[in-house]
Amino acid sequence: MVTERRNLTRRNFSYYMRVMDEMSGELIGHLADISTTGFKLDCQKPIPANALFKMRIENTGQVSGKDYLVFTATSRWSKRDEYDSSLYNVGFQLVNITPSDYEIFVKMFNTYGEARSDQNYTNLWS
Repeated sequence: MVTERRNLTRRNFSYYMRVMDEMSGELIGHLADISTTGFKLDCQKPIPANALFKMRIENTGQVSGKDYLVFTATSRWSKRDEYDSSLYNVGFQLVNITPSDYEIFVKMFNTYGEARSDQNYTNLWS
């Protein structure tokens, strides 16, 4: 296991939220883990590192007056899920998000993010 190099808190994501490709409307994955600068998705297929996506998260109305967020993120890593071999875990870093949407993203982190019990886990960015 790689020791965590960031000082940012990561939290398991406790609420079912789909992340869509804003351009094609296709499902990219479901939020599994979140920090204030990125997130991990559970995906049906691997995604190459350094791929840039314009993404959409819907159903944010419970934490804001908006029903969705749109932002750009880049994939940092992809690996097969250790518990479900039909899934891939993919780490993403936020690249471009409006200040108002970022406020909602942080509110999602604070509202739906559950504290992690492990301190030594794979670095989100490597």
